[in-house]
Amino acid sequence: MYRPFLEHLEAALKKRFELQPRAIPEGLECQISERGRNPASIQSWCYQSPELRKIRYTYIDAGKGAQIFNGVLYPNHCYDVPLLGIDFLSFGKVKNLIVLDFQPLFQDEAYEAKYLMPLKAIRDNYAELAQGLEMKFYDANQYFSKYLLFAKTDTDSVSTRVLAAFKEYLDLYWQILAEAEPLTTDEEIARVKKAQIDYDQYSAERDPAHGLFTSYFGSEWADRFLYEFLFEDAVPVTVKAH
Repeated sequence: MYRPFLEHLEAALKKRFELQPRAIPEGLECQISERGRNPASIQSWCYQSPELRKIRYTYIDAGKGAQIFNGVLYPNHCYDVPLLGIDFLSFGKVKNLIVLDFQPLFQDEAYEAKYLMPLKAIRDNYAELAQGLEMKFYDANQYFSKYLLFAKTDTDSVSTRVLAAFKEYLDLYWQILAEAEPLTTDEEIARVKKAQIDYDQYSAERDPAHGLFTSYFGSEWADRFLYEFLFEDAVPVTVKAH
């Protein structure tokens, strides 16, 4: 269901960036589960470029039971550009949830004006995909912009309106990244690095997909996937406690 999104992202990345493969820990690149009603496969890709230190995306295909496309793009630490967050989930034909956003590292007004306000015009064109749903697992004021797309939608809209919005969000993200001025001081770069580490920690502790990964692939694999690949800068809570 979300293959056209994955293919568009891949084509755009290869066209614009000098991509280098980024290692995925052994055993996490792909996996097949025979649990549940529908066999599920999961496959992930990871790259880096001079502008983006980590480009990761994952596709889960469980047939009619679930189709999930998730990804995060992390700019290099010398850029204070937001992360690009992608989360599209479909469970059966009736439950389709889409989340797409420039995820801010900082919450000050100057940052919002520079990096997030340009999103407003696109978001306004897709108002039906900005439904203001309540976030169950996350604080909407942290690592989300005011202009995120967050909606429950129907299958027809996914292949038309959602795909069109996805392409426009990506085009704007490439433009912002291309125009970004590299930071020059160690303090500025360290601030961005810390913000990205904090993002990983925050996300790993709240990610609702961990339960889904566990149901398909077991808890041990799910824990590794969460902390060794998805949010590799996070420290497991049990480790932090010690």
